[in-house]
Amino acid sequence: MPEAPDVETAWTWLLERRPGTRGWFDDTLPPVAAAAHAEPRLRRFFPFHTHGTLKFCRDAPPWYEPPVDDLPYVVLGEPPYSVYTADITRLGVVSTAEDAIALVVAHLPPDTGGDGAGRPS
Repeated sequence: MPEAPDVETAWTWLLERRPGTRGWFDDTLPPVAAAAHAEPRLRRFFPFHTHGTLKFCRDAPPWYEPPVDDLPYVVLGEPPYSVYTADITRLGVVSTAEDAIALVVAHLPPDTGGDGAGRPS
């Protein structure tokens, strides 16, 4: 499965459900992906659909080492949605995709601008 070459393309492919790309086959992904894309603080991350989750990577490929996996993520499926930290601590269970994304944003590490300040330059 080809990886998108950059963050913007990854979001486009995810939202379009481009055949053959990450998440295109997962019917539970669209509401969470749309809610995540609507959040400016998440749009700068590389959206990464894997094993029934929507994760966010700090950088786009190519990854010469495994990507930094330290951001909260959403377990996909029918609502309610579970949100976890990267170390698999459950942050909560919420009833909407928008609430799941709000929980992700509320638990972003400070160096990512999770407080709404934006990513450091």
